[in-house]
Amino acid sequence: MSYLVLARKYRPKSFTEMVGQEHVVRALGNALQTQRLHHAYLFTGTRGVGKTTVSRILAKSLNCVGPDGQGGITDQPCGVCQACADIDAGRFVDYTELDAASNRGVDEVQALLEQAVYKPVQGRFKVFMIDEVHMLSNTAFNAMLKTLEEPPEYLKFVLATTDPQKVPVTVLSRCLQFNLRPMAPETVLEHLVKVLAAENVNAESAALRLIARAARGSMRDALSLTDQAIAFGSGQLQVDTVRQMLGSVDRSHVFKLIDALANGDGKTVVETSETLRVNGQSAASTLEEMSVVLQRMAVLQAVPGSADSSDPEAAETARLAALLPADETQLLYSLCLHGRGELGLAPDEYAALTMVLLRLLAFKPGAAPTGGPAEKKTLKSPEATPRPQPVMTTPQSAVPVAAPRPAAPSTPAPPVAARPIAAPASRPASATPPGQVLSVADEEHPAQPAKPVTAMQPAQVVAVPVRVAPESRADAPAPGASQGSPLVPTEEGGYWHQVVRGLIASEAVTALVRELALQSQLVARDSDQWLLRVERESLNSASSRERLQAALQAAGHGVTLAVEIGRVGDSPAKRNAAIAEEKQLAAEKLIYEDPFVQTMMRDFGAKIVPGSIKPIDTNA
Repeated sequence: MSYLVLARKYRPKSFTEMVGQEHVVRALGNALQTQRLHHAYLFTGTRGVGKTTVSRILAKSLNCVGPDGQGGITDQPCGVCQACADIDAGRFVDYTELDAASNRGVDEVQALLEQAVYKPVQGRFKVFMIDEVHMLSNTAFNAMLKTLEEPPEYLKFVLATTDPQKVPVTVLSRCLQFNLRPMAPETVLEHLVKVLAAENVNAESAALRLIARAARGSMRDALSLTDQAIAFGSGQLQVDTVRQMLGSVDRSHVFKLIDALANGDGKTVVETSETLRVNGQSAASTLEEMSVVLQRMAVLQAVPGSADSSDPEAAETARLAALLPADETQLLYSLCLHGRGELGLAPDEYAALTMVLLRLLAFKPGAAPTGGPAEKKTLKSPEATPRPQPVMTTPQSAVPVAAPRPAAPSTPAPPVAARPIAAPASRPASATPPGQVLSVADEEHPAQPAKPVTAMQPAQVVAVPVRVAPESRADAPAPGASQGSPLVPTEEGGYWHQVVRGLIASEAVTALVRELALQSQLVARDSDQWLLRVERESLNSASSRERLQAALQAAGHGVTLAVEIGRVGDSPAKRNAAIAEEKQLAAEKLIYEDPFVQTMMRDFGAKIVPGSIKPIDTNA
């Protein structure tokens, strides 16, 4: 007689033998007792959790006639009648199982649906069970939709899938869906103990725990691993042989690693990693086992006394939980999870494991690297010396325009596009504050000393009076300074605002040129030259200046532009923002002071949604 594997030998024959799926068993049992039966059922879940088993038990419950042949629909099939025996043996005519993974075309589905027109031959119901239904093609799904929605009263559909997201919603809406959950390791362990007791196989509890964890919620995987472990251990299940078979890491190495990390013992960490390499242990399994232990430690730290007393490793886990702070436990757990994803990126997984372990040691708060004391690193660069800005003073009388000589190489000069506007100093050079630059006369064209404009004849005037904004350039910040300065209205700012509005309205400036015009402040102007100031040096590009100058000349302002870097207190952008804020406040005041609005708020508790009030643009 051939050997029958444990997964098939101990497949549940009734709902009472099902383990780990109480929510599904209860719902189906109540439906069978009250005979409130749906025409289509969909069972979802990972592999080995009982989808096919539940389908067969349901088919037996629908067709069972009892030992005396007089029974009806029941939630406890007898298992001895002809229908139950044939379904267990896989030869019941009215129960059809279709593997959609290998029969996924429309022809196979149509061949199955052709049998739906015939009444049951032996049983009470025809049951069509389609396994891995998500593998069907779109045409196959479409072919079965009508029959699935309104089947004959003697036909029941049972669908099973591990990937319900791939099943069309038109199919999902026609089925009663049950999700079979992965089983807890404790549930798997308890069932393995019963199976091995029935098989008369000696097994250590620690070995069964390893198998239960390795099954990852699948009872079929657990029974298959048990079969393999019995063969590997010559009829006995011992923890060492099971660990060797699974390739899992001995928890003693994991405890040793965590203890060394808690004490900052880098030598022990490296030596333990080398031991794992010599023994051929899996690096991924090491990090996985560490994650499991760290998770249990975190639970003990948050909820003291929650350890499982039956777990032989509970005492060691509790000791480490008391040794390692809670924040370090969380950090190590996170690094272990991320380290598993990095193993495949390294040329050697053991080298990657060593690096992950050393990273755990390096990130220990207060830990110092080997060979020297801890040194605090910083990413902040030394503060740069602020760029000195040229000085412009406010004259008491008219100031002539002088052509300056280039500044000395050691003194940085502001970026300008044309001849700058300067004023002679009214105090000795020795009294000049540090960081300020005074313009000097051109060597090739020396300027004459300034003379008062008064008492001059019109023919003797050498310059047009310069209009300078009230704000001094002496306090201008370095480039990159804060741009959140408030609006300080000036006469030149109002004139520049009107000019920029005209340029934008005529679409003479766009993109970066428009941004330069909006973000700049008109500092001074004479008959042939205007001086602008911007805060961001990125706006002061040669192409943007030239295009703005050309737009001004096309608009009738035949001037040359010069641009400097400094604090801007009155720009068209700031004026536009101030105007918009004023309109917004006026609109909100108008709404809040409206008598009808006040009545609604007072009598009915109405509230105005913040941000819902918008001023109306009358110019639109």
